[in-house]
Amino acid sequence: MTENAPVLNPPLLKSGSRPNLVVLLILLLSLGSCAEKPEKPIPKRPPNILLIVADDLGYTDLGSYGGDIETPNLDTLAAAGVRFSRFHTSPLCAPTRAMLLSGNDNHIAGMGVQGRIPGQFGYEGHLTDRIVPVPRLLQDGGYHTFMAGKWHLGMEPENNPLQKGFVRSFVNLRGAGNHYDDQGIFEETPRSLYTEDGKPAPWPQGAYSTDFYTDKLIAYMDEALAQNKPFFGFAAYTSPHWPLQVDEKYWKKYEGRYDAGYETLKARRLESLKAAGMVPENAVLPPNHERVIPWDSLTADQQKMEARKMELYAGMVDNLDVNVGRLIRHLKETGQFENTLIVFMSDNGAAAEDFYHHPHYGPFIQKHFTEDYEAMGKANSFISYGPQWAEAGSSPFRYFKEFPTEGGTVAPMIVAGPGIQGRNAIHDEFLTLMDLAPTFYDLAGVTYPEQFEGKEVFPLRGTSILPFLSGKADAIHPDDYVFGLELHNYGMIRKGDWKLTNTSDPFNEGAFALYNLADDLAETNDLKATEPQKYAELMEAWKAFTAEVQAQIPLPGE
Repeated sequence: MTENAPVLNPPLLKSGSRPNLVVLLILLLSLGSCAEKPEKPIPKRPPNILLIVADDLGYTDLGSYGGDIETPNLDTLAAAGVRFSRFHTSPLCAPTRAMLLSGNDNHIAGMGVQGRIPGQFGYEGHLTDRIVPVPRLLQDGGYHTFMAGKWHLGMEPENNPLQKGFVRSFVNLRGAGNHYDDQGIFEETPRSLYTEDGKPAPWPQGAYSTDFYTDKLIAYMDEALAQNKPFFGFAAYTSPHWPLQVDEKYWKKYEGRYDAGYETLKARRLESLKAAGMVPENAVLPPNHERVIPWDSLTADQQKMEARKMELYAGMVDNLDVNVGRLIRHLKETGQFENTLIVFMSDNGAAAEDFYHHPHYGPFIQKHFTEDYEAMGKANSFISYGPQWAEAGSSPFRYFKEFPTEGGTVAPMIVAGPGIQGRNAIHDEFLTLMDLAPTFYDLAGVTYPEQFEGKEVFPLRGTSILPFLSGKADAIHPDDYVFGLELHNYGMIRKGDWKLTNTSDPFNEGAFALYNLADDLAETNDLKATEPQKYAELMEAWKAFTAEVQAQIPLPGE
């Protein structure tokens, strides 16, 4: 019966009496009504969206991408979904986050540099009102929105995640921090700045970053379930970003694995990538960046320390995988896994920075941390694995984080969940992080507005990948789609398989090189002289792109 159907209690009939015809008629009508109005099915909630972003994870680090680090949970996720082998990000953390949460270019979103230039369009250092942040629009669409981890999009109260659409959040406002406590690594913020739901929050002393952020994310998931709402969760992990710190139980299993050095690992990773089907058999290694010191020129003690750096890094990735497994297990235990789209990605190429020896940041860090071998991996240690190991992490692409080369911008991405056809698939389709916001809106049934809160906003620059994932489309972007990046006066423009790359410093427009990535993933063969028409075509696209986003070249003050 339906909930509102009348419950009849007819009078008991005496033995031998004739039934009351009126009562029988009512009973028959009631039964007929029940048959005609079955229980209404409980409407299914829109899909949950869980966006997991690793910080500075290299392209070749995951097992499913051919890496040697143990990542069983992410490998299982890849087997249940799809891997993208040519997913492109920004080459730096903050611009990537701005593009990711806006579906737009980093200048339009407000992050033209990794920082700010006051009063300059595109360089505000926070998400601007030229875009509508993903969590804000999904919140308006009925989603419970939350995040934990790295923010890096403005430290002011008006730029906090709370003001950008996240109902719940626990975040590190700066771009990096100690993984075990709130000891700051920047002189202007001697204690790391954390907020929870917009209010200053203490760091639980001794808690490890990736473990603690996962605790928060699980608690926020449970809130969505209690409210019977779908959720948009942003797991903005700070691992494996420097300083390389992790408990011994995670890195000890890798002891001795990297004793042959970074050049050997770089070559080994290329072969394992080929075996995994992530790169073609004709892929070759680019030459090392000039900052890389040959392994054979190091002393035995230097090699010992270098190997430990990579062991620590591997331990951090191992721990990251364990925590991704915790999230997936909780989704399954609460019956939400089958209705959750999970996107796992890295925010840029492998990281080469070494702030301990940086001329500006180094003196403060050296006062509060050590790089002694015996302390490596602990809370008082500050270690980065540098360009030498980053070259291996970016194999077979050229260079690493900060550069607009493929090594700085091609990152791993795994997608699994509802609406995806095929399992354990590898897609070579070109796509960018700007395609994720439209995908989330498409999945949630949300329309991106032309105006928001009385102000015209810029249209999305990305495209939903759901039609491609569901098998309804053969490609994500047309062959003539143009993708441009400009950051700190490094630049690139991509159209089909053709790419212009410029890493000159100071910027020199004549230094653009032309590559055909169809047979030159390593960007080693400059075709500018032999393909003048293609070079001219892409240079026009570069000029149109930089004019549209109002990129400042050179940057003010340079």
